[in-house]
Amino acid sequence: MGRTRTYHWDDPAILAEAAGRMAGIDFLRALQAGRLPGPPINHTVDFSLDEVEPGRAVFSLRPGEEHYNPIGSVHGGIFATLLDSAAGCAVQSTLPQGVAYTSLDLTVKFLRRITMDTGVVRAIGTVVSSGRRTALAQAQLVDAADRLLAHATSSCMLFPVPATQA
Repeated sequence: MGRTRTYHWDDPAILAEAAGRMAGIDFLRALQAGRLPGPPINHTVDFSLDEVEPGRAVFSLRPGEEHYNPIGSVHGGIFATLLDSAAGCAVQSTLPQGVAYTSLDLTVKFLRRITMDTGVVRAIGTVVSSGRRTALAQAQLVDAADRLLAHATSSCMLFPVPATQA
């Protein structure tokens, strides 16, 4: 018997426009507080931004069947999505108004299996270093006992927001 899941999202252009008009930390805090709609990926995977401060972002997810791969555990793409979000938003939290970022790479190390029995997991991203054109961030995926489940590093390219979005 099949299972279904329904979700909705708002126009992502609203976020793109807001991101160009705000400092990164202000944008992320507006997302966290619900003053801006969540991005579609948050609704698709069903994870949330729980904490944000300059140079740090924390996301959480309660694993469900909808996250499983064919062998009965959470798919590595879910790990990577959480880690990429945490690392990228940690970088975004340091950016001034008019500057954006995009991930150049993401290196993930999977250390433990995750299932629904794992309970809530958190992806904690921090900025390692930042320059004028690039930033390096890392993220750790942990369970409720702070056991390390996965680790990632990400290089991000920094660039000016196009004038039409600023």
